[in-house]
Amino acid sequence: MTDHPSKALADFAAGLRFEDIPQPVLRRAEDLFLDWFGSALAGKGARPVEAIARYAARMGPAAGPSEVLISRGASTPMFAAMVNAAASHFAEQDDVHNGSVFHPAAVIFPPVLAVAQSIGASGRDLLTASVAGYEVGIRIGEFLGRSHYRIFHTTATVGTVAAAAAVGRLLGLSPKQMLDAFGSAGTQAAGLWEFLRDAADSKQLHTAKAASDGMMAAYLAQDGFTGAQRILEGLQGMAAGMSTDADPAKLTDRLGSRWALAETSFKFHASCRHTHPAADALLEIVTDRGLAPEDIASVTARVHQGAIDVLGPVVNPQTVHQGKFSMGTVLGLIAAFRNAGLTEFEEHYNSPRIAAFREKVTMVLDPEVDGAYPARWIGKVSVTTTDGRTFEARVDEPKGDPGNTLSRPELEDKALRLAKFGNAASEAEMRSAIAAIWSLADMARVDRLLPAAV
Repeated sequence: MTDHPSKALADFAAGLRFEDIPQPVLRRAEDLFLDWFGSALAGKGARPVEAIARYAARMGPAAGPSEVLISRGASTPMFAAMVNAAASHFAEQDDVHNGSVFHPAAVIFPPVLAVAQSIGASGRDLLTASVAGYEVGIRIGEFLGRSHYRIFHTTATVGTVAAAAAVGRLLGLSPKQMLDAFGSAGTQAAGLWEFLRDAADSKQLHTAKAASDGMMAAYLAQDGFTGAQRILEGLQGMAAGMSTDADPAKLTDRLGSRWALAETSFKFHASCRHTHPAADALLEIVTDRGLAPEDIASVTARVHQGAIDVLGPVVNPQTVHQGKFSMGTVLGLIAAFRNAGLTEFEEHYNSPRIAAFREKVTMVLDPEVDGAYPARWIGKVSVTTTDGRTFEARVDEPKGDPGNTLSRPELEDKALRLAKFGNAASEAEMRSAIAAIWSLADMARVDRLLPAAV
């Protein structure tokens, strides 16, 4: 314990060395980087992503040291990070840390890649900075607690500080400068869930701004710009304004021995993570029993309160993206196709068959599931068939969780599918990028991952 946890966390981030990080954690960081890379490519062509890309093109230079993945162009680190961050959070396939309910990759890897390319950093530098961002961001998410997530999109708020930590480590900030960067990042942290009610585009803005604002905080700190010294736990800091159950002990929980990055989950279904436990449980039932959507009279998903808070407002999704936050839509796709992937959402999210199934689905708060959350995301589903039978299933570790993770071949296959979905890279280009990512630790200088546009 410490009476200044913001400082302790900043000291850790500033002092982290590549040699301090266990090899399994570094390999996991590479896995997460590939998963993010594919997710970013899948965002190509998405209307809100392309709007942010056009804004960046108007405001930034036509060339620069940092690659913009969806266009094969280049820009300054800030604008490249902004576009890549927006793109990587669109397909709902980027990673998530359960205990903090935080999507680290979408706000950490975009600025780290952009800055690494800009300053000529090595692959080891990139990996070290990424781990620093994950360790800081996850702990802040856990610190802010469940009350924060009910109103605030944690990836947007916490992500700003996580991005500052990652870029700050890449820039070699001193502990004092890192603490200043935290202060400047935290005072910019924002992002509200209200956008889901209107199917608004704010989610892409959340990651774009978190990545670029965190970068700004780090660069300003490098130049001597000061920030609040207790931005996390202070009397008028983030917890005071954004949480009612903050726990400062979470900020320094086993720093240097517990590697929170290794606890991060991959997404299997192309939807909000809150739908995944129930989706896996329903998949078990319909597969084992050979049930079609028309065979099912009702489905009860027994969930935690966070799922109700986020998914509950989405009753009649009007867009593909909003459909990914609809429990009924996700379970309908599972019942109909045994899969809730990118193609299923694009082609069927609001088809008559899926819309009809959506009306059969109810979410109810389950004390056991809620008590385990957010450390564990348990899935419980009850199904009643049209002929009166009842089936139940339970999933304790959804596909993609650390105990039920994706192998490297599965991650490669996922990345290939994501790139193909976005029409963003050929298989040969992806194979080359994948080989480079698996060799990050040996890369003397981080270069482009994809060939430049001609």
